Amino acid sequence: MAILADYHMHTSYSGDSDAPMEEMVKSAIAKGLKEICITEHHDIDFIYENGEPEDYFLVNTDAYLYDLLKLRQKYDGQIEIGFGVELGMQPDLGRKLAAYSHQHEFDFIIASNHLAGGKDPYLASYWEGITEDEGYHLYFQDIAKCIRSFGNFDVYGHLDYVLRYGPAKNENFHLEDYQSDVDAILNALIDNEKGIELNTAGWKYGLGHPHPCPAILKRYKQLGGEIITIGSDAHAPDRVGADFDKAEDVLKECGFTHYTVFHSRIPTFKKL
Repeated sequence: MAILADYHMHTSYSGDSDAPMEEMVKSAIAKGLKEICITEHHDIDFIYENGEPEDYFLVNTDAYLYDLLKLRQKYDGQIEIGFGVELGMQPDLGRKLAAYSHQHEFDFIIASNHLAGGKDPYLASYWEGITEDEGYHLYFQDIAKCIRSFGNFDVYGHLDYVLRYGPAKNENFHLEDYQSDVDAILNALIDNEKGIELNTAGWKYGLGHPHPCPAILKRYKQLGGEIITIGSDAHAPDRVGADFDKAEDVLKECGFTHYTVFHSRIPTFKKL
């Protein structure tokens, strides 16, 4: 396996994971990974609909970093452990996200949208009163608004996350129907020297491909994109490095010869 770095994972410091951080590290070592970057959720002003506590998707960053530094020292020489975060985007959060991202010396920042129009595609309420096509357009157009309002991140995560939860998932999705929306996102990222991730959780959710789908990955490459990280989006130890063999095949089929890792927010390219 050529991909030896998992750059998207969550531990018990994220509201939707119970995984002890050390167990995630040990799993990565056992699977032969050389480095990981933990990317806890931080979704400021998230709109909850199921009674979650207000801080459910807010990480206690100081406590998280304290534990990470202890593990970095304990496993020194066995694996590199990056200090990352996944920032939840909304169009009106630019200043708050900028303030937070500058308070900490992260190695790596993922930007992602778990909401569009103030609603989560994971929930049925997102799809009420709109068609599947309208739901997909809304999501992609919201991403473009968000990356215009905030730019202190390194890669954009799971770009077609909305396909996990659409009424027919990816069955009716064809890139040409959303070309202008997706191109607006990709061109903005490339122009600002931001990357995207290949998120292997798409296979977990039954899509038959990663996030984003190969058509979007190929389009990113066509437009001149080169920065691409690989992440399992693991929330439990058994998912660390999941489907990285498939990810390698997809990247090569899409024309990529390298993937990317980050240290102190600086990208380094690794040969596939």
